[in-house]
Amino acid sequence: MTDLQTWSSKLRELHGNGTVGVIPYELHLDYSHWTYSDIIQAILPAEEGDEVPTGFSLVGHVAHLNLRDRYLPYKHIIADIIRDKNPTVQTVINKLDRVGEENEYRTFQYEVLVGPGNLNVEVHEQGCAFRFDFAKVYWNSRLHTEHERLVSMFNEGDAICDVMAGVGPFAVPAGKKRVFVWANDLNPESYASLTDAIKRNKVTEFVRSFNSNGHDFIRTATSSLLQTTYSVPIYPKTKTSRSSTSIASPNPPTPLKTVVQPRIFSHYVMNLPASALTFLPSFVGLYANVPSSPNDIRKLFTPHTSVSLPMIHAYCFSTKSDNNVAQAHEICAEISRLLGHEITPSTPETQIWDVRDVAPKKRMFCASFRLPAEVAFRTIPEGAGGL
Repeated sequence: MTDLQTWSSKLRELHGNGTVGVIPYELHLDYSHWTYSDIIQAILPAEEGDEVPTGFSLVGHVAHLNLRDRYLPYKHIIADIIRDKNPTVQTVINKLDRVGEENEYRTFQYEVLVGPGNLNVEVHEQGCAFRFDFAKVYWNSRLHTEHERLVSMFNEGDAICDVMAGVGPFAVPAGKKRVFVWANDLNPESYASLTDAIKRNKVTEFVRSFNSNGHDFIRTATSSLLQTTYSVPIYPKTKTSRSSTSIASPNPPTPLKTVVQPRIFSHYVMNLPASALTFLPSFVGLYANVPSSPNDIRKLFTPHTSVSLPMIHAYCFSTKSDNNVAQAHEICAEISRLLGHEITPSTPETQIWDVRDVAPKKRMFCASFRLPAEVAFRTIPEGAGGL
């Protein structure tokens, strides 16, 4: 008779006699039974109003911490527990400075707390693969929902100007949607990883990479697109078998359709929240000094056509509040000052989107608004800029 049968028989006997039986059971609990959160909250001292560090960002095999000063004495044990409790984690690092405030490439100083110092990672987002050295480029896994939100606004056949593209979290998924993207980043390492991602994800027909200053790129890309004729034929997918021969068909396949690149960008994306707003003056007179006359350019937009002036999506930081009302007005006031044209939260198609909290008193926003015609076609003095 098995142990289970023995205990079942004993239970029936006890209940038959009207006796309540309590079965002894020996439970062994060890380190493996507890989660990272359970352990960290049990062993670290917590002060009133302060939360223990239970969160971290995961970038490939690297766990990224941003520890407060009071928890630095415990940083190595925190790192050990994170690696123990997360099978995919090989290396744990702690950030030592603020991203975007120490250098223009948005990289940061860090220390390796546990594991090898190799930060060459592969991450997946929106069905795309990205490979890069996390020590040399900017990547934030917590922005994946924001990447998806903005890419969802782009339609097949649109042209997008991604001014600070990084390794391509907006550009590459957009290319998968047959959106034409001119993607730029000043950091040579980001540019190299962006170029790799374009090839790796097979979007070379739709996404172009550039390594230029963002202020210049806004104008040069706008001018170049106006003068570029380009289209991509879309062919039906063909199935091939291993037994089939590779004899070329005498008649080339007929494309299902052809996607034509527009002459005008529908959206400009500027994901550099520490300073993106300072790039807005580059939009003043954007279409005033172009190879064609301003009147000819105007005819490309409504009411002459169905094409609207582009939307601008500029990321920025501000303070936190419950309703973001004051912050929206402050951000719009800064945009207005930089453009020399009033933009308010109530201006049609203007939205100050709450992206995420980045610090106890700091929040990231995305300011989206349509470029006003008065700004785009404003005549600017010779030598003061322009295309």
